[in-house]
Amino acid sequence: MPLRSYKEFLHRCFRCGYCKLPSGYTDFNCPSYNRYRRESYSPGGRLWLIRAVAEKAIEPSAHYADILYSCTMCGNCRAHCCLEFKDEILNMIRAARAELVNESILPRNVQKYLENIYSFNNPWKKSPKKRDDWATGTGIRRYGNKDRYLYYVGDVGSYHPRANAVSRAVGQLLLAAGVSFGILGPEEVSDGNEVLYMGETALFEYLRGKNTAIFQKKKVRNLITCSPHEYHIMKNHYPDLSDSTSIIYYLELMDIILSQGRIQLSERVPMKVTYHDSCFLGRWNGIYELPRKVLGQIPMVELVEMERNRDDAFCCGGGNGNLFTDMLGGDKNSPGRVRIREALSSGAEVIAVSCPVCLIMLEDAIEGEGVGDRIKVMDIAEIIQSAIRSTHLDQKNKYVRGIL
Repeated sequence: MPLRSYKEFLHRCFRCGYCKLPSGYTDFNCPSYNRYRRESYSPGGRLWLIRAVAEKAIEPSAHYADILYSCTMCGNCRAHCCLEFKDEILNMIRAARAELVNESILPRNVQKYLENIYSFNNPWKKSPKKRDDWATGTGIRRYGNKDRYLYYVGDVGSYHPRANAVSRAVGQLLLAAGVSFGILGPEEVSDGNEVLYMGETALFEYLRGKNTAIFQKKKVRNLITCSPHEYHIMKNHYPDLSDSTSIIYYLELMDIILSQGRIQLSERVPMKVTYHDSCFLGRWNGIYELPRKVLGQIPMVELVEMERNRDDAFCCGGGNGNLFTDMLGGDKNSPGRVRIREALSSGAEVIAVSCPVCLIMLEDAIEGEGVGDRIKVMDIAEIIQSAIRSTHLDQKNKYVRGIL
């Protein structure tokens, strides 16, 4: 909705500060406020600025744009605000960003991101022909009409070298379990999650339309994602898919596969693991226990919790395209580095993630903290893959009769 539609809500925030905190009030939980420690970078401060611009008390500026785009859309404010309009907080910020898009007042990196998505269908300006290079040598093939699942990989999983490893791990686990699936390769279109939350509504609608047309043309009934960002946007903002296509997070299948013993895991050297909740899987979609349940089925894993977990979890800092725009980096209080210190305090040696953006952000933060000899980050798919012993399945049937 346009910003004017939120006029009745904008004046109701009285900056009580709960939006900046977790439920235990132990530390600041808003990533941008924790990074800059200025009230304008808090959710309440942003709403006051947005109101001032809406009432023409101040003019929008480059600095105003920096403040708005420093929000990672982590959802902590929505989870902990005590007022009735809490579900509209991030919608108001998104609407204010849409006005900045219309007025071409954008941080340079945000503008570059949007331009690259529009022109190249990915943030890195890579060729569509390279979109499935990650799958070379894996046995993963293009989606066909006999496949039960479409594996949608997304921009990060397709092009970022670290995320490529996760895309391969998920695909190889599905192969080992006999799941009938395929990928789109060069036909795949960017999902548009970051585009929508950056306020570029028209571009998002274009991407959604292209994706929906492809899925409907190919009669996709089940779509697997390995990124919470893709899962969120397709499950909640692709209405034309809601009746025809099931959007499935890959851990849902991993839970079934492990529960049925389709992949057998061996006892290995014990691994002390702490799970980092992805904002778009957790606070946005309420999936907290599934990743922990899957980790609990891996014999070598001892799960310990960080102080802030589930709906109190601290953001990695990569949401809303910040993986690309880097609005919060360059300081010991950048979100990823804060989270690494918290993970170390848990006594874990591995941070388990279920999001390629979190994986990249936290690995960069480990390097920034200089603690690579003490802790590492692994996607849950990589942890499962490292524990595989054998499979009972006949590999020749993996594309003909999937178990799921």
